[in-house]
Amino acid sequence: MAVKIRLARGGAKKRPHYSIVAADSRMARDGRFLEKLGTFNPLLPKDSEDRVKMDMERVQHWLGQGAQPTDRVARFLEAAGVLTKKTRNNPQKGAPGKKAQERAEARAGKAAAEAPEAAAEPAAEAAAE
Repeated sequence: MAVKIRLARGGAKKRPHYSIVAADSRMARDGRFLEKLGTFNPLLPKDSEDRVKMDMERVQHWLGQGAQPTDRVARFLEAAGVLTKKTRNNPQKGAPGKKAQERAEARAGKAAAEAPEAAAEPAAEAAAE
């Protein structure tokens, strides 16, 4: 049985509240779970203590049993110092999108076309004096 430590959604519409649970990976997101390990309330400020609460002893137990945390739960555990920080590589993150690149190229082409004209005007004025 593949065990995951993941978030199970609760709360009302537009007011999410998550339980951090150890569950069989084949079960539904909000379905049956083996044990509730903590809570996560994304509506609270990021510096609030009550935003993420976990029973670290039980989390360590499940990790020792081979449970795999999901990406979001792994970030919580990294922040708590339970897991080592994993380097994430997303080279596309800083690159502008296709339309933004087209706009930048259009601006660069327009600026290059105007640059020789702008340089010619001061030279013509200097020659006229």
